[in-house]
Amino acid sequence: MNWRGKPLVTYEVIVQPVRSTKTNAGLKAFAMLDKKHYEKGKKFPDEQMASVHIRKHALHPAWNHTIAPNIN
Repeated sequence: MNWRGKPLVTYEVIVQPVRSTKTNAGLKAFAMLDKKHYEKGKKFPDEQMASVHIRKHALHPAWNHTIAPNIN
């Protein structure tokens, strides 16, 4: 909601509203631009992918999901 109606023309326009987000309970969001270059097309074994705890959300499950930590 923070950037509704604003053209996303720079990274700062995208990152700044995330930085200013906080909940009623006082939780504050943190955001920064990651300039690292990542290898494209990297594949992971099915066993490793199956061990990742992913919960897809009802709204746009391909885009919205929660990844929980592995607790051993």
